[in-house]
Amino acid sequence: MSDFHPLFRLFLWLLLAYAMLVMVACAFQGRLLYLPHVGGREYLATPQDLGLEYEPVTLRTGDGLGLDAWWVPARASRGGLLFLHGNAGNISHRLDSIEQFHRLGLSVLILDYRGYGRSEGGPSEAGTAHDARAGWRWLRETAGLPPGEIVLFGRSLGAAVAANLARELKGEARPAALILESPFRSVPELAQRLYPIPILPARWLSRFNYDTAAYVAQSEAPVLVIHSREDDIIPFAEGEAVHAAAPEPKRMLVIGGSHNTGFLESERVYLAGIEAFLVEVAGFPAP
Repeated sequence: MSDFHPLFRLFLWLLLAYAMLVMVACAFQGRLLYLPHVGGREYLATPQDLGLEYEPVTLRTGDGLGLDAWWVPARASRGGLLFLHGNAGNISHRLDSIEQFHRLGLSVLILDYRGYGRSEGGPSEAGTAHDARAGWRWLRETAGLPPGEIVLFGRSLGAAVAANLARELKGEARPAALILESPFRSVPELAQRLYPIPILPARWLSRFNYDTAAYVAQSEAPVLVIHSREDDIIPFAEGEAVHAAAPEPKRMLVIGGSHNTGFLESERVYLAGIEAFLVEVAGFPAP
């Protein structure tokens, strides 16, 4: 490069640095999106520590992996709930939520995605779709629940997974309800919002889709979107956009608090809103 003009050499170095930045952004997306080691992969506790009876379950996916799951039946159950959690931690980090749904009279099947907790394999977008289907099959075939008594619940990344499953279940096979907590429109749109760097088009570099807004638009189940105005990870506007994309019947439940603890900080409003949705929109019997 000694024969090149200094400005041209600078341009080449900047171009090389930019190319390396793009390569790194592409290569590490999976590690940024899937965080199974945050909080550890071992159980912190089990439902029994909260006084809840439960059954350890191994789900078998369509592509042959074994997933770790818990079935936590409610004593006077009004139906079942398939719990699809966010992108970090494992099922033992969701005990507070399981206990809340029990107070609403819902039996809970919660699973760890492939590569999370004690589940086999490694996470992927296609893989999480397989995992959700495995949970649905277990509720239908093993627990014996009809579709009209099953609620799909997804939080954060799990909202995209739940909405994707809901769009596949049509007609008589559709679930009773779809509840999406702290959802985002899609990974490319969220990436662009979170990383608005002019020289780094995050929207176009994303290798993941998880297009929650598009999925929910194709769902036939009643939809409840829950989002906090104070969400510190996924902006409230993302939840509004998902709600706008959903067909009727639908509701929006606005809560307060952070991304990871809003459901506890706003527990009274949170539980009352879900209860009203289940009875008034999804057709569940009043407790």
